[in-house]
Amino acid sequence: MSNNPSTSDKLLLATIDLMAEKGYDGTTTKEIAAAAGVNEVTLFRHFGTKEKLLAAAFNRYHYALEMTKLFNESLTGELHEDLLIISRKYHYLMNRNRKLFQIIQKGSSSLPPEVYQEAHRHPQELKKLITNYLVSMSEQGKVIISKPDIQAYAFMLMNHGAFNSNMSPVDLDEFIEESVQLFARALTP
Repeated sequence: MSNNPSTSDKLLLATIDLMAEKGYDGTTTKEIAAAAGVNEVTLFRHFGTKEKLLAAAFNRYHYALEMTKLFNESLTGELHEDLLIISRKYHYLMNRNRKLFQIIQKGSSSLPPEVYQEAHRHPQELKKLITNYLVSMSEQGKVIISKPDIQAYAFMLMNHGAFNSNMSPVDLDEFIEESVQLFARALTP
């Protein structure tokens, strides 16, 4: 993002910061507008409602677009290397977007369905990307797959579990290296 964020970006970032701290219900549009340095009318003109504002924040700052770009431009066709690239990028993006997950956790019972739908779109898209990658690698004879959607899901859960774990005595880079090595070994013909 540029050094001079747009009004929309200011509103989205203020929304993320305030809702991560105070929760969805505990944050008002007036507070968001003030934190963004605009008036409340500007917030409504840009996004209409608090629900649409938060859904737009998930759309803009979550990871689906960046992961799609990674799959289209950065993978090598070598399983171990590709899984390392995917895992490292996933952890980078998840840590960058940690406040978005705090919002989901704090507002789990009161968030509008539109927000949940947008938040869950990203892992669904990542699962499709990984599944399609595994199918393509299988067609090239580079991996053994039986149920690519379940294998993709297992790979995602392995990484998501590491992201969510507060008790890991292992260095994240070491975990990524070891888990990718095990996963790649299991899929290699």
